[in-house]
Amino acid sequence: MLYRTKNPHGGDIYEENIVLDFSSNTNPYGTPKGVLEAMNRAMAGVQHYPDPYCRELVRAVAAFENVPREYILCGNGAAELIYAYCRAIGARCAAEPAPTFSEYALGLGLAGCRIDYYTLRQENQFDLDDGFLEFLAGRMPEAVFLCNPNNPTGRLIPSGLAERILHFCHRNQIRLFVDECFLDLADGGISMKKFLGDYPELFILKAFTKSYGMAGVRLGYCLTSDGSLLEKMSRMTQPWNVSVLAQAAGVAALKDPSLLMKAKALIPSERRYLQSELEETGFRVCGSQANYLLFYGPPGLDTKLKRYGIAIRNCDNYKGLGPGWYRIAVRLHEENERLIDAVRQLCGKESSWQKI
Repeated sequence: MLYRTKNPHGGDIYEENIVLDFSSNTNPYGTPKGVLEAMNRAMAGVQHYPDPYCRELVRAVAAFENVPREYILCGNGAAELIYAYCRAIGARCAAEPAPTFSEYALGLGLAGCRIDYYTLRQENQFDLDDGFLEFLAGRMPEAVFLCNPNNPTGRLIPSGLAERILHFCHRNQIRLFVDECFLDLADGGISMKKFLGDYPELFILKAFTKSYGMAGVRLGYCLTSDGSLLEKMSRMTQPWNVSVLAQAAGVAALKDPSLLMKAKALIPSERRYLQSELEETGFRVCGSQANYLLFYGPPGLDTKLKRYGIAIRNCDNYKGLGPGWYRIAVRLHEENERLIDAVRQLCGKESSWQKI
C-alpha cells in the first residue's frame, strides 16, 4: 500500500463518492462473466499456496500469443514486472518519449538509472517520429522504453518506425522495452512479438488489466527470448506473487476472446462521439487510436467533475504536459453521455478555453 505518498495514477475511487470512473482505461464492458465464475470456483483452493510457476496460466498465454512458454514470465500486475525489469537490466542510462507512462521513470529512478527524454510535439498529435532515432544515436542509452499505443496520448507507433528502432537497438546492443498493454483494444496496432526469437534485446509487456477489465486482480505478463533476464527478474519478485484467483482469472479470460472483440467493435464509434462533443465544448482533443482520449480543458475540471460522481485522470504529472491536460476512458454510450452532460453543465458550449 502507499504510505504518505501521492498516488500518481487513476482508478482511486475509494475516498470520493465516485460512481463513474473514467480515470482507468479498462474494457468498457467490464470483467467477463467467465472470469468471475472461474475466480469463484478457485475460491475453494485458496487454502493452498498458488502455483509458483503459473504453469496452467503460462500454457494459456503461450497458446494465446503463439510464443514458446520459455519466453513468458507472469507478475502481480504489469507494474511489478516494470520494476523487476528496471532492476534486472542494471542500466545506467535509458531513453523514453515524453509524455508516456510514468511508472517506467519511477522504476528506473529506483534502480539508479538516468533518463533522457525525447519531447513529443503537441502540434504533431504527440506522435513518435524519426527524430527519435537521431535522438537515440546522439544519446546511445543502454535501454529504450516505448508504450504502444502510448499512454496517455493513445497514439500508435507506426510499424515501420518501431521496426527501425528495434533494428537500431539490435545493432547497438541496446535493450528495447515495449509496453503493449493497450494494444489489444487499439485500432489495428501490430505487436512486435514476431521479432522475439531473433531479437533477445526485445521485451514486451502485457496485462489483463485493460483488455479484460481485471484491474483489481493484478495480473500481467512479459515476453522475451532472453531467458537470463527472466531469471534475474524472477529473483527480484516475491515467491507466489500471482495468486490462485489471479491465475484462474487469467486462464479463463484467454479462453474467451469474445468480450475483447466486442469492445474493439464499440470503442471507435464511442471515441469519435467523445472527441466530437469535447471539441464542440471548446477543448483541444488529441486524436486517439486506443480506448482513451487525451484532451486540454480548464484547470480544475477533474475536481469539479467529482461533484457529479465522475473521476477523470488529471495528467499534470506527466512529463511534457501540465495543468489542464486530462485523460478519459472510452466507456459505454450511456456513461459517455453522462460525462458529456456533466462537462456541459460545468463549461457550456464555450470556445474560450485556450487551445495550446
